[in-house]
Amino acid sequence: MNNKRTVEAFILGAFLCAGLVIAGYFVSSGITKLKSLERAVSVKGLSEKDVPADIAIWPIKFEVAADDLGALMAAIEGKNRVVYDFLLSSGFDAKEISISAPAVIDRQAQGYGDANRFAFRYAGNSTISVYTRNVDLVRTSIRKLVDLGKLGVAVSGENYDAKTEFLYSGLNRLKPAMIEEATNNARAVAEKFASDSKSRLGKIKSATQGQFTIENRDSNTPHIKKVRVVSTLEYYLTD
Repeated sequence: MNNKRTVEAFILGAFLCAGLVIAGYFVSSGITKLKSLERAVSVKGLSEKDVPADIAIWPIKFEVAADDLGALMAAIEGKNRVVYDFLLSSGFDAKEISISAPAVIDRQAQGYGDANRFAFRYAGNSTISVYTRNVDLVRTSIRKLVDLGKLGVAVSGENYDAKTEFLYSGLNRLKPAMIEEATNNARAVAEKFASDSKSRLGKIKSATQGQFTIENRDSNTPHIKKVRVVSTLEYYLTD
């Protein structure tokens, strides 16, 4: 009887040991696989493209001064007409031209400064703006602003509130191809890293598309834009 129980205990112990060995193997194998999944490389891919601007916003601003308010307003209206006609004769459509309300200052009514240091009591300015997709026509017409001076309109220099802007509106057409290029560039970098580390590139672990930016290519050519995007991708590495 005792021998029988001893045999049974031995068999049960053998099964338990075998079970522990098998379980240990699978646990070890699982940990190894988990560790292999933890091996990853994060890379960035860049895509850049130069494109011509397709919208131009061109403000033309001038200033007038006078001692009589009525004379000042008449001068502003007259010069507005001169600028408006100049733009029409340059080839712009009337729908592309807008005239802002004039801004007028009574220097004697100001609560600061010495009004007597000015030659004229009233000062006013007006801005005529062009919004067009004919970027080349704007660039050509800007060179002819001297003609306005000959007609008695002294155009103010460009400043923060009267600066010519060139814009690009076709970003959505570029996005698919640029994202693909950035992704391919990132993968090429990841493959090189994997090769150098004696590993193989696995699947994508995560991917982040960067924000598209549109900037002037340089300060001398604001009508040419540089579109840029950087994508960040993380790949698994395997042996």
